[in-house]
Amino acid sequence: MEMKFCQSCGMPLTEEVLGTNADGSKNEDYCMYCYKDGKFLQECTMDEMIEHCAQFVDEVNKGLPTPITKEEYIGQMKMYFPHLKRWRKELTLTDSMPENPALAGVKELIADNGITEFLIAGADATT
Repeated sequence: MEMKFCQSCGMPLTEEVLGTNADGSKNEDYCMYCYKDGKFLQECTMDEMIEHCAQFVDEVNKGLPTPITKEEYIGQMKMYFPHLKRWRKELTLTDSMPENPALAGVKELIADNGITEFLIAGADATT
């Protein structure tokens, strides 16, 4: 069975640590430390979540063959977190995006192919 991870903090998900939806059912995407009763427990930025998670590097090191430093752990999270569901940015064709000459015609090409939404991991409207 494939290991799943919290889509907010990256914690390994087991039945015991699943968060809950508004109706009390288990949420398969988030852990109980991030998500309860259908909402996130912390309103924070991705960087604030990374800083919070970094304090648990000693716990992470228990499962690693070679320990990593807090700084190395932060670096890894900065690369990993933008791919998690909570932190991904989805752009639609109607989002205001700065004009980039290198991408001239891309919006039209995408629209011509019937695509109305696309995902760029870690991107935001300023990217």
